Amino acid sequence: MSISVKIINQSVHPLPAYATPDAAGMDLRANISSAIILQPLERQLIPTGIFIELPPGYEAQVRPRSGLALKHGITCLNSPGTVDADYRGELKVILINLSNTEQQIHPGDRIAQMVVGRVERVEWHPVSELLETVRNDGGFGHTGKI
Repeated sequence: MSISVKIINQSVHPLPAYATPDAAGMDLRANISSAIILQPLERQLIPTGIFIELPPGYEAQVRPRSGLALKHGITCLNSPGTVDADYRGELKVILINLSNTEQQIHPGDRIAQMVVGRVERVEWHPVSELLETVRNDGGFGHTGKI
C-alpha cells in the first residue's frame, strides 16, 4: 500500500527513497554546501532541502540511522522527531555527536531516516477509575528483567 505525498526538493540530492523493497524508512540527506564538523557532544540542526505535504491522518517520523550511530556515534536528538501533516517548512534534523572524537557531516551524507505512517486521533473520556491489570502501575524495570 502506498500514499501520494507532495514533495519539494530544493537540494541537489535525490528524493528520499527506500533502499530495499521492504525498508520502512527513507534516507534523508544533508543539504549543506560544505562539511560540518561536530565536536564531541555538540549538536547542530542540519537542513535537508526537503518540504512535504502529508495528507491529513498521517505523520512522518525522523529517526537515527543505525550505521551512523554505530560507526560514528552520531544520532538524532528529539528522536523520533514528528512531522505533522500541517507542517510545511523544511525538514531539518537535529544531530548530536556522542563519540569522543570530532565527526564530519558532508554534503549529501545520509543523516537520518524518515518513516511515514497513519496516526489515530484520541477522544478523551474522563473517568474516576481505570480497569486493573496484572501489571497495574508497575513500570521502569518492574519485572526485574534486563
